[in-house]
Amino acid sequence: MQDHVSRRRMLQISAGGAAVAVASLAHGTRAGEIKPLKLKGNVNHSACRWCYNKIPLTDICQAAATIGLKSIELVGPEEWPILKEHGLTCAMGNGAGMGITKGFNRTEHHDQLVADYERLFPKAAAAGIPSVICFPGNRAGQDDEEGLVNCAAGIKRLMKAAEANKVTLVMELLNSRVDHKDYQCDHTAWGAELCRKVGSDRFKLLYDIYHMQIMEGDLIRTIQDNIDYIGHFHTGGVPGRHEIDESQEIYYPAVMRAIVATGYRGFVGQEFIPAGANPIAALRKAVEICDV
Repeated sequence: MQDHVSRRRMLQISAGGAAVAVASLAHGTRAGEIKPLKLKGNVNHSACRWCYNKIPLTDICQAAATIGLKSIELVGPEEWPILKEHGLTCAMGNGAGMGITKGFNRTEHHDQLVADYERLFPKAAAAGIPSVICFPGNRAGQDDEEGLVNCAAGIKRLMKAAEANKVTLVMELLNSRVDHKDYQCDHTAWGAELCRKVGSDRFKLLYDIYHMQIMEGDLIRTIQDNIDYIGHFHTGGVPGRHEIDESQEIYYPAVMRAIVATGYRGFVGQEFIPAGANPIAALRKAVEICDV
């Protein structure tokens, strides 16, 4: 759970081809060891900043750009210029909201959330950031149908601004069994129904493969059936949310081939906690696995 506390902290903080020598990349990566990948071009690769928060942002940007990633995500407006300096975007921005546990499912939060996101959308548009993240909040005894109605009402208030700025508001699917107890948007069907109620292409779901394997399984068919409502993907190994290699139960090449076959051309963000001594090598390997 410590890793997920770190992610929540990172969200709060953010709210207010040749080998390259990156000498300051400690944790097992030495200067000159980062090698670019020859990518196929079917997947837009990204990585989540909070998984590498022990590494300076400029260093992770250098490493990501060298590997062939196009984005470092879950970064707020203050740091978007750093990404741009390295030729990267932020595929999924943050910088608004009340955290993971408080969100659109409570009408008393709507005014603050609407104001926050209406300030963020123009900043994202100016920086070329395509999407920003949001959350429904925890149930805290609330019925899922009431949460659905409340979320739809609050999010609809933002769609005019999202459409005008051409920025997509994306709600993340998270598991409520292991990592985010009581979180409301914990099944794809609930999230898809919310998308239908909102009725705008500027509201989508972040389908986190790790979280939905824990909650639902049946990943490929669920993705195929709901691709119209999915605006972003995250990875992670099950169990443990570590490397997405042969040590865990999801066979990512098959999942990625199914995603590409749907025609999806958005971003796939690596969101696993490197367990080994070389997090950059682990990131490079994950991108290689997902590049189908």
